[in-house]
Amino acid sequence: MGDVDMKVTLLRHTAGAEELLACAARVCYSARTIEEIAGTVDGEGDWVGRLARMGHLSPLEHAVFTFGVEGVSRSLLAQVTRHRIASFSVRSQRYVGETGKAHPDGVFAYVVPPSIQVLGPSYVAEFAAQMEKMQEWYDYWVEALGGGRATYEDARYVLPNAAATSLVMTMNARELRHFFRLRLCLRAQWEIRAMADKMLELARSAAPRLFAGAGPACVGGACPEGDMTCGRITGIRRRYGSGGGE
Repeated sequence: MGDVDMKVTLLRHTAGAEELLACAARVCYSARTIEEIAGTVDGEGDWVGRLARMGHLSPLEHAVFTFGVEGVSRSLLAQVTRHRIASFSVRSQRYVGETGKAHPDGVFAYVVPPSIQVLGPSYVAEFAAQMEKMQEWYDYWVEALGGGRATYEDARYVLPNAAATSLVMTMNARELRHFFRLRLCLRAQWEIRAMADKMLELARSAAPRLFAGAGPACVGGACPEGDMTCGRITGIRRRYGSGGGE
């Protein structure tokens, strides 16, 4: 299979997420019944901004978004699963074998970092050759351990962080905004930043008001990185739709 590209899909999301947010928020401040509130709310207006200014973001937790992600590395997997207010279902290396015969071109799927790609074709070819060698090691251990699925869990120890995987991930809207705040920062690792960028595009398309102003931390305020700032706040705010100044 060799080098693969990232693919991110929004599989499901809470229908009427913006109306639901507005309804949940109004319940907290109204004496009317929930049925009365639900029958009149339309989700219009800057509910997210208003709640943020009040420090009351729990209503965002009622809306959830589920993404399908393919063609990402085990290195990315280790990072994204640190976001614990989320649910993950990941392709198992214990049950899904990476033997050479399982792939059309005899090599497991892997991710090539851009820093290696820009060095040129000869370096990419060297990286590919190293992946092929690891495939040989993996196949060797599968056979040496007796073959079959029971051997995958130990043979996988020779596979690299570059090995690709697939996952389904669910987050609520509040956690998603927090995820974007951290992982869209230019100091975040390139691969998870690319995934977060695709996720934000999909989430904004599904619920534009819910994700208005979402982006790295500097979109809504000062850069939190101190002396390690990238110094590109103006361009970042322009990209993610903020009208704020530096």
